[in-house]
Amino acid sequence: MLTKADDYPIHQLPEPIATAGTDRNFYDRYFFNGYAPDGSTFFACALGVYPHLNIMDAAFSVIHDGVQRNLHASRILNMERMDTTVGPIGIEIVEPLKKLRVRVSSNEYGIEADLLFTARARPVEEPRFTYRIGPSTFMDYTRLTQNGSYEGFVSVKGKRIAVDSKWLGTRDRSWGVRPVGLQNPQPIAPPRLPQFYWLWAPLNFEDRFMLYHNNAEASGKPWNEASVIGETGARDAVHMEKAGSTIAFKSGTRHAKGAVIDVTDPDGNAWRATITPKYNFYMSGIGYTHPEWGHGHFKGENALGYDEYETAGVNENDPRFLHVQAISDATLEGPNGLKRQGIGVLEQLIIGPHAPSGFKEMLDTAP
Repeated sequence: MLTKADDYPIHQLPEPIATAGTDRNFYDRYFFNGYAPDGSTFFACALGVYPHLNIMDAAFSVIHDGVQRNLHASRILNMERMDTTVGPIGIEIVEPLKKLRVRVSSNEYGIEADLLFTARARPVEEPRFTYRIGPSTFMDYTRLTQNGSYEGFVSVKGKRIAVDSKWLGTRDRSWGVRPVGLQNPQPIAPPRLPQFYWLWAPLNFEDRFMLYHNNAEASGKPWNEASVIGETGARDAVHMEKAGSTIAFKSGTRHAKGAVIDVTDPDGNAWRATITPKYNFYMSGIGYTHPEWGHGHFKGENALGYDEYETAGVNENDPRFLHVQAISDATLEGPNGLKRQGIGVLEQLIIGPHAPSGFKEMLDTAP
């Protein structure tokens, strides 16, 4: 089937763009987050395309006055990927790799937004994420990450919140293979205890940014770990030669009360980021681990949903709320006495054993 995308010179195979290999778990996703300079208000948006499931879904969440409000939307893709709008939520590429726009039009749940993302630096292509469980490929995808600023507004139940260029944040684009839609009815034999360790820390400072991520095995050995530090406006960020992190956990949870990231640049200089979480954004708000609005779930021709919760009252050990982005204060220290204060997030998803953290079972918690 020919679609609008076939009129652009972007083909990689002798197939229409609507065809995406043979893996039903293929996906293509946008993600955005942003926060007020003091971290008091936070928003996030995601839009995903699942070509083999013929579904496109999106979500927009905002935390304001201690309440996280989540707008969910889903529709049939009709094999047309160029229409990046799902219900009231839409993504527009204004200038590729530089400016993108997130819009949430008027809807019955009272959440609206018009936000222009402007890059602070060039995007960073991260090392390819390929992870296998025995003979089965669990993940295989590419991701770019880019820090930037926002301008526009967010409206929450009739209260309009102005957003100016002091509001910073991060966006990413990823595409490839991840589990989407319904779970496989026949998992790999023999059954295995689920295990996944993920940290991601995109941090913004006045004149530079830092990115760090770590996917690790149960032993603590990373299978994908990398970090970059770049100056705003510079052409390319510097990829670190070494990277590592240490997490201090809140008692009775799997969530951080503090974190330290230590990296070494190609010249042998040591850098350290110290992260202090303020409060959590729960990723289920944009579909991650959501039991009803998970990514790629079939909801009908067009569907719109909403939920909300007070962040202070969330049970952090409920599996639905394990995956978080902690809005955090950050301090960056580098060579020649460099020191910067900034803000960012520390994303965490830790399931199953992880020896360095002291976790031995599926969902045991820190003492």
